[in-house]
Amino acid sequence: MKTTRDTPAGLHSALPVLGVGMGYRDVYREQTLAESDGIDFLEITADHFLGDSGDMARQLDRLQEKFTLIPHGLCLSLASAEGLNRPYLRQLRGLVRRVNPPWWSEHISFTQAAGVEIGHLSPTPFNQAALEVLVDNIQMAQEEIEAPLILENITYTMALPWNDMPEHEFLAELLERTSCGLLLDVTNLFINSRAHGYDAKKLLEALPAERVVQLHFVGCEEINGELVDNHSQDTNEGIWELLETVLEMFPVKGAILERDKNFPEMKSILAELARLREIGRAINRWN
Repeated sequence: MKTTRDTPAGLHSALPVLGVGMGYRDVYREQTLAESDGIDFLEITADHFLGDSGDMARQLDRLQEKFTLIPHGLCLSLASAEGLNRPYLRQLRGLVRRVNPPWWSEHISFTQAAGVEIGHLSPTPFNQAALEVLVDNIQMAQEEIEAPLILENITYTMALPWNDMPEHEFLAELLERTSCGLLLDVTNLFINSRAHGYDAKKLLEALPAERVVQLHFVGCEEINGELVDNHSQDTNEGIWELLETVLEMFPVKGAILERDKNFPEMKSILAELARLREIGRAINRWN
């Protein structure tokens, strides 16, 4: 079986526990800095901090004074059959080296094809050919960026006709064949399980427990009868229940609340972080 590299023993279990944090958004800049006691760490959108801008550098410096920062990529396009964009990858390397995080993350998806930027995260087919592409591209990324890479599951509105294996088998084999951890987006799992009629817990049971490193969560919205992950809602009760199940099953190192629009007052964000922190503490996940 082709693999990217041997996984060092205990790599993922040795990663630090970061707790509960939020995706950094400029709208909350000053409030985030002022509320560091209620926010354990921050996830930064890597693409917002690429380049040589002095303003971005100063912003990173301010954030790093108070928080551990986890870079989260959007446009590396790990599932692109033509390979990775090398100049973009080198920019990511520069950011990751500057921030020096315990890990960084990207999506199991493609955002470009035949040199064209699609403009959104597109799902990869669940088949062996797609796995080969991902394994090769992940190896390229890992050779360029030394920090551990964790991979995020995305939503998909339809089962692609090229799929020939269920999602849980695809994810489990991808993790087995790479040294990557998983950034489990619990909201995406909740939406996919409802949209495609499978049991979310059965997917979780197929995952290697030590590889589930970080979580994403946020509320989803029902639009025209479909659940949509638009990062604009308070976390739904069904997602809270699934979060508790995930924390009971896996030694998760950290969880991030993603909110990208319809921004509530900061106290609402902090309340959601506190609620998940208490769930984790009740089952001895975090101190």
